[in-house]
Amino acid sequence: MSTAALATRAFAVRDRRSIGLGIFFLAVAIAIVALFALNTTADMTTSFGLNPGARTNAPRLENWVLPTQSTLWGLAVVVAFAGGWQLARGFKRVNLVLLVVSLIFVFGFLTWAARGGSMNLLGMISASLLRAAPIAFGALSGILCERAGVVNIAIEGMMLSGAMAAVVVSSIFRNYEAVNAVTGEPLFPAWLASIGRSLNAANISDTVPWHLLLGLLGAILIGGLLAAFHAWLSIQFKVDQIISGTVINIFAAGMTSFLSQRFLQPIQPLNSGGTFKILPVPGLSSIPVIGPLLFENSLIIYILFALVIAIHIMLFYTRWGLRTIAVGEHPKAADTLGVNVFKMRYINVIMGGMVAGIGGAYFTIGSVGRFDELLTAGKGFIGLAAMIFGKWTPLGAFGASLIFGFADALQVKLQGLGIQQVPISSEFLLMAPYIVTMVVLAGVIGQSIPPASDGVPYEKD
Repeated sequence: MSTAALATRAFAVRDRRSIGLGIFFLAVAIAIVALFALNTTADMTTSFGLNPGARTNAPRLENWVLPTQSTLWGLAVVVAFAGGWQLARGFKRVNLVLLVVSLIFVFGFLTWAARGGSMNLLGMISASLLRAAPIAFGALSGILCERAGVVNIAIEGMMLSGAMAAVVVSSIFRNYEAVNAVTGEPLFPAWLASIGRSLNAANISDTVPWHLLLGLLGAILIGGLLAAFHAWLSIQFKVDQIISGTVINIFAAGMTSFLSQRFLQPIQPLNSGGTFKILPVPGLSSIPVIGPLLFENSLIIYILFALVIAIHIMLFYTRWGLRTIAVGEHPKAADTLGVNVFKMRYINVIMGGMVAGIGGAYFTIGSVGRFDELLTAGKGFIGLAAMIFGKWTPLGAFGASLIFGFADALQVKLQGLGIQQVPISSEFLLMAPYIVTMVVLAGVIGQSIPPASDGVPYEKD
């Protein structure tokens, strides 16, 4: 096919997509009117709370009160204008407009859902961030691995193992003086109790105690070890990477369930590691709205923020990142230029496993303080979906994780409002993020293209 024919086909595809998005915007506007605006009355108001539910250093703000029906009609007009403009002239950054239209629809839904009442908007956004955290760790882990050309579906197993390792290690060094309930003898050896007493005496801050830091380190190590095993099978022996990851997931699920039933459930001092407390950033935490959302979090959330920024900079602005991308896109060319393909893949997969371990620690010492069987509940797999949604970029994957987290927090909030206020089954609400992901991956935003050599073993000549 000639170059001119290819260009003509590309323009035709773009035109069809442009028209399709314009029609989609108009459909969203009609949906806001039909589903929301027409189901309200002129005297209804919606009140949004702008203060977190917990204690905060930020000054308290008055609720944001909106006339429900007028607001919904206004949102519909804005979206309809966007649809008409898209059909007539087209937006240069249509993906950004699509994001804005989606946010407008969600805001319209919230305005309708809280009609005649109030909803703590900031509290729900904060809950969305917390629920998105483990998904984001899984997505970052997948990016590190797949950018180097190794598919890692074992993130779920690494997170599950990291969650158990974190709570066991932190529990041991927290409850080092525990005794056997039956015999009355010390539960842990004398040397371990001695180390625990020394660490407790040297503890600098009650907010970040040593036993939790050691638990976090244990999660990082177990995640790195499982990732090293996955890399060894995938790189050294060229085992199918999907099979290798599946084996690790099955092993992690079975082993953690066995250990939980055999040791953690009957011996509670092994399953009570505590949790990281909130660490407000002086000065910044006093900023209204932004302060409680970004600067009043636990240590693991701050680690997440740091990792998103650090991985983005390292991946796109450093020599290591350029080599990683080269290894994932065209390993033979990278090898020709002197890049050790095997070494780069080992390093990236192990780093990905360590990040997954931190994500696992969030489930236990970052959230509930104990381990329950299969508590990760598929968040590692959802992290892979967020990675694809975000087009294998740290910032994009973090944004995609927030969508999943928001949907999770939303269905909890709507259940609290009651079926009379929001006549939608919670099961359908749980389906929403997955439906959105399928639509996006099917081409609403654009085709997500993985690294060219993702999942392809490299054979050195």
